[in-house]
Amino acid sequence: MKVFKFGGASVSSIERIQNLKNLLDGFEGEQLMIIISAMGKTTNALEKVTEAFFAGNKDEALQLFEGIKKQHITTAKYILVTHFNKCLAQLNDFFTEVEWLLHDKPVREYDYYYDQVVCAGELLSTCIISHYLNEMGIANKWLDVRDIIRTDDNFRDASIDWDYTVQKANELTFEIENIFITQGFIGATDENESTTLGREGSDFTAAIFANLLNAESLTIWKDVEGVMSADPKQFPDAQLISELSFDEVIEMAYYGAQVIHPKTIKPLQNKGIPLHVKCFLDASLAGTTIYKKQVKNLPPIVIIKQNQALMHLHSQDFSFVGEKPMSRLYEIFAHVKIKPNLIQTGAISLQICLDDKSDKIDQLAAEASSIFDVQVEKGLSLLTIRHFNNELLEKMVSTKEIVLKQQDRETVQVLYK
Repeated sequence: MKVFKFGGASVSSIERIQNLKNLLDGFEGEQLMIIISAMGKTTNALEKVTEAFFAGNKDEALQLFEGIKKQHITTAKYILVTHFNKCLAQLNDFFTEVEWLLHDKPVREYDYYYDQVVCAGELLSTCIISHYLNEMGIANKWLDVRDIIRTDDNFRDASIDWDYTVQKANELTFEIENIFITQGFIGATDENESTTLGREGSDFTAAIFANLLNAESLTIWKDVEGVMSADPKQFPDAQLISELSFDEVIEMAYYGAQVIHPKTIKPLQNKGIPLHVKCFLDASLAGTTIYKKQVKNLPPIVIIKQNQALMHLHSQDFSFVGEKPMSRLYEIFAHVKIKPNLIQTGAISLQICLDDKSDKIDQLAAEASSIFDVQVEKGLSLLTIRHFNNELLEKMVSTKEIVLKQQDRETVQVLYK
């Protein structure tokens, strides 16, 4: 049994949905668990719906959602004939789920509403694609992943209830259907409230299923040849990396590489399940294989994170930044639900680089001001180079104003304006 994950780019147009069918024709008779993300930029559009609703603009939120509805109905009309009415009835159930919420007034935190609205993207895409594949003769069964993956109520970054999830996964049988189609990124609490597993969490969902179903492998299908040494959109000369170790990919994810979700590797590593990253535009390409094997002589791997903020923390009474202030600071990180990308410590000061999420930065600054004098600098970018060489580093930062630099034998990080 194999697990496949298809991201939003792979189902972003009629042609690409049809290409998905052609790709799956090459795996006829195999047992497949297929995880599919929301179509194209649907998640971004649903985020705008949530923002409008939470800001009190109910009419705007409903209008924005109406546009999303029309897009999905149009897609279904274009690719479905015999299954259209059945698909539309299922789509309407999901539409109603969101609209019922949008007619209300927000009385809970933003993250709760985010998860209830944004989860619709995956439900809509998998509904349409499941019906399309059935109509095209690729028999499959659609699953609501919220019936399987149980989580806590830490909305937007939910943790898995493994005991319940294992039990529900064990109830799945491939005897009737060789193919299951379900959603990535989402789960549900024991009160049937939708949750999400963190942005790009579809990879994590796929890894969960690979682990629980003892899959032969997990393949993540992307619009690039495989894992590249840098983002090919920013660096046209980026090169394919044909093999990577689990350890290396975890490091890349930690520093912000968008190829693999940070949580994805552990469920695979625990059972030694290889991960393949392949191109859905040309399935014949070898792609990248990620496994336990240590890989040597890797090229420099470049990761750039935009929209960074640097928080300067200075002890209020010139005392050393010791164990108690640091312990309290990490408690604040946990409370605010924000993770530092880089920390540099001095005797009486700290500098912390973070993703510039204004609401969380403001909350962090406010809470940290009880123990530190706080200043925040914004509009920065964070460059990370794994397996760096000095020539490449100099080339990339020669025209930049460096704010902070940190390095060890393998990795250099530079925060710059």
